Amino acid sequence: MSTYSLPALPYDFNALEPHIDQKTMEIHYGKHHQTYVNNLNAALEGAVELQEKSLEDLLANLDAVPEQIRTAVRNNGGGHLNHSLFWEVIAPGSNNKAPTGKLDSAINEAFGSFDEFKQQFSTAATTRFGSGWAWLIVDGEGKLQVTSTANQDNPIMEGKQAILGLDVWEHAYYLNYQNRRPDYIASFFNIINWDVVAEKFENLVK
Repeated sequence: MSTYSLPALPYDFNALEPHIDQKTMEIHYGKHHQTYVNNLNAALEGAVELQEKSLEDLLANLDAVPEQIRTAVRNNGGGHLNHSLFWEVIAPGSNNKAPTGKLDSAINEAFGSFDEFKQQFSTAATTRFGSGWAWLIVDGEGKLQVTSTANQDNPIMEGKQAILGLDVWEHAYYLNYQNRRPDYIASFFNIINWDVVAEKFENLVK
């Protein structure tokens, strides 16, 4: 039986301050993400054939998941996958970095400029009603798009691959930013690890 577990964080809980505070990181990673992992493992406990699948395969083919556990797998598997990406694409000391190389060219092609991409991404994150995520995705044609999803849904459920995601659930920012979601979104651009995002992009469009 394979079980899912929390990925190791590549930095300390306080490493992202002042953009994301230590207490939020401790709760977000250690409580919220851990709960998604625990609930996913519990949902799959009696489904041996599903335990051998990768998380991506599981979520890309939700119709193959028995109806009685499908919602639990969707919500908690999505939560696990989304947060695993989130920890990867942020890093301390990433201030004012911008994408380079193929990713930079693709962003300019898709959005006109990096600033226009930032505007569209920020709008997607700001206007996502309630809980959810904003994404930079690679569609089936290898093109970049900005989108958002509700709750813990992931673009892979629609056949698209996310290379950058921003959690806009209140638990991701409320201790530090309270109701000021736009301030949190603006701060996010200071900690994006564009090297990781670029690597994910290049792996998808080889």
